[in-house]
Amino acid sequence: MTSFVPNKIFFTRGVGRGESQLQSFEEALRDGGIAPFNLVSISSIFPPYAEVVTPSEGLKLLHPGQIIFTVLARNSSNELNRMMSAAIGYALPSDRSKWGYLSEHHSYGETEKVAGFFAEKLAAEMLASTMGMADRLVWDKNKEEYVLQDRILTTKNICSTAVVMKPGEWTTVISAAVLIMDE
Repeated sequence: MTSFVPNKIFFTRGVGRGESQLQSFEEALRDGGIAPFNLVSISSIFPPYAEVVTPSEGLKLLHPGQIIFTVLARNSSNELNRMMSAAIGYALPSDRSKWGYLSEHHSYGETEKVAGFFAEKLAAEMLASTMGMADRLVWDKNKEEYVLQDRILTTKNICSTAVVMKPGEWTTVISAAVLIMDE
């Protein structure tokens, strides 16, 4: 039996603008470097032992037309002056033989910092609740991440924000976690 457990992951984000919502989405994917792939949306498990790589390292492992698995946060609007965000947060356990969590968050009116922080908090809360320790999760100001005694290794986020700049023009923001099975 073949196991489809990704062993690499990278994070990317993008902003796109266009005459239609679809065109702005395509431009956001291009900006994030993932337009030439067939994206399959998946739920939010960060695989055990998966290594975080840079987008350039991850993209070298992929081929145009390839089906890739993503956790994708996406938001669009054509309302003039509307600010929007799309964020991915993640939380990894100290014991990397166990899975972590990825979370998506998309909102209006939130800055990159606020939306990213919320996505990161969601992932940390999901991981802490899995461990039965949700009430012990705290923000460490020095590390600038969530900690749970010695159980959480790291929490981070990536967020894309934009404002609709022209009347009638669609704007789309995306943030994505791209999971790769590099054999």
